[in-house]
Amino acid sequence: MSLEAILPPERTLFGVPGGSKKRVLEFFSTFIAQNTPSLDSQEVFSRLIGRERLGSTGIGNGVAIPHARSPHCKGPIAGFLKLAEPVDFDAIDGEPVDLVFVLLVPEEADDAHLALLAQVAGVMNDADTRTALRRSESQRELHERLLEAIRRQA
Repeated sequence: MSLEAILPPERTLFGVPGGSKKRVLEFFSTFIAQNTPSLDSQEVFSRLIGRERLGSTGIGNGVAIPHARSPHCKGPIAGFLKLAEPVDFDAIDGEPVDLVFVLLVPEEADDAHLALLAQVAGVMNDADTRTALRRSESQRELHERLLEAIRRQA
């Protein structure tokens, strides 16, 4: 299972309105439910917020990796959002977040899903990758740069 396989261009979003952590997670939940019939936006949002209550998924350097398990998720689903304006995500370094990589996995998630999460963290921990993503000026360019980073890391 590769990140590239679960992150199609249409789930790489550019210039997403921020506002707050809650609004970003609501936006993603609504977006993913509209594009994945088996998912309910309220259920996805509830699970993402529930995970945030355990501890922020803001990993530092302006990056957050919200993730959750869902019984209605048949396989891993990834989404990437480049926010129009950074938002407070209660990140470990206290910095606002503008790059958000969301991962939803089936309820019975296993080591393969943990490996996907580790892969996301590896890609997003690279300073050159973050710079390239922030310099992207379109959805297409953002997706291409993200795939380049994923392939480099793999």
